[in-house]
Amino acid sequence: MTLKMTTQPKPSPEEVEILILGAGWTSTFLIPLLKSKKISHAATTTTGRDGTIKFRFSLPNSDELAESDHLASYKALPTAKTVLIVFPLKGSEETNYLVSSYLQTRPHTSSSSSTWQKIQPAFIQLGSTGIWTIPDQPTWVTRHSPYNTSDARAQAEDALLALGGCVLDLAGLWGGERNVRHWIDRVAASKEGLGTKKSLHMVHGIDVARGIVAVHERWEKAKRERFMLTDLMVYDWWALILGFAGELDVENGTEERAEKQIKWIGELMQEQDVRALPRDMKSLGRCYDTREFWNTFGIMPTRSRLSSVIIGGQY
Repeated sequence: MTLKMTTQPKPSPEEVEILILGAGWTSTFLIPLLKSKKISHAATTTTGRDGTIKFRFSLPNSDELAESDHLASYKALPTAKTVLIVFPLKGSEETNYLVSSYLQTRPHTSSSSSTWQKIQPAFIQLGSTGIWTIPDQPTWVTRHSPYNTSDARAQAEDALLALGGCVLDLAGLWGGERNVRHWIDRVAASKEGLGTKKSLHMVHGIDVARGIVAVHERWEKAKRERFMLTDLMVYDWWALILGFAGELDVENGTEERAEKQIKWIGELMQEQDVRALPRDMKSLGRCYDTREFWNTFGIMPTRSRLSSVIIGGQY
């Protein structure tokens, strides 16, 4: 699934409902959903490819000219009801600069009947559940659990929350070009490495897109909140590899390697006294409880259970 190619960038609209800063993998699921729901939108890339707006984020430095020149790229962006920040920001300075620059370059008066310019835009930052990977976490981790406050991305998220924004911290992403089967050789490169693999949390691009739209449509429930997004499943790496190894064997003709990986799992189960897969939650260690997001916005994930089966033209 790819964005529709165009020969020249489209002119930037003056107003849209959703502005996507950083169109990449996520946008291949989000943009079709926005089109189907008739939600006006615009997107940026660093090159302006595929009909997007050219925009590259950076902090100003002493080598640059006047600040007004640095703000020119912000002036080219449309005024949006919701601004989705897809690329990672690091540290509070980056967050504060991006938000202030965008707001500073919005037109304050307009002959348009739209009231969007009078409304504070909703800012959403996509992040990673990796900020909760810290020592001494309990088995079950929620969005309210302690996180790594020294992490630069977490600090950027905290700054956005202080400004009234929303953060969606995503688990491992899959769908389209991202197929979990293709990670197996890296994860199971050795028996020792495989022995350390426990839980895995994922969310499909379609459900990420649905989550973003839900936040956009129910902003009052989202502002100043940080949510974790998974597909409500806790996967066991050993169980996944045992299930996918045969498929990779057929696909890649690597029967010997697949047999070795399966053999390792059998040996590890014996050595660690694991009677059946998947292992129990306590054995898996870190387990994310992300019910609060789905309950808050009244939706449920539609792509739970990792699969290589194509549904409706998409993984």
